[in-house]
Amino acid sequence: MRVVIQRVKNASVTIDGNIKSQIEQGLLILLGIESSDTPEDIEWLCRKINNLRIFSDEKGLMNLSIQDVKGAYLVVSQFTLHASTKKGNRPSYIKAAKPDFAIPMYEAFVQHLETISNLKVGTGEFGADMKVALLNDGPVTIIIDSKSKE
Repeated sequence: MRVVIQRVKNASVTIDGNIKSQIEQGLLILLGIESSDTPEDIEWLCRKINNLRIFSDEKGLMNLSIQDVKGAYLVVSQFTLHASTKKGNRPSYIKAAKPDFAIPMYEAFVQHLETISNLKVGTGEFGADMKVALLNDGPVTIIIDSKSKE
């Protein structure tokens, strides 16, 4: 699993002109799933994200977690995070999981994040043409891959 995490002042997902989910202060998580991902990847990644100290304290230092600031999550599936651009100019998505595997893993990720955090977790809609709007706070953007554990 690969995620791009953005600390946001607010974020939303719109589908067909209708807002599906929106959050105020929190984390927008773009989630890419590959066919080799496991429930252990979900557990490790959710725990890592929930404990990241990337929110500013009273001194302006990134010392606080999303738990400390009582933020919210917005999780959006994004198979393009597994794009390979090694050959040619058209990305290959061969490493991205197919929907029959990716959808249950996406749903399990959202459920596990909600369970361990006790915070609001908004979502996009798997496979939909989504418009994601955000106000990046900082900006703070972090990439984590569960395979390399970094």
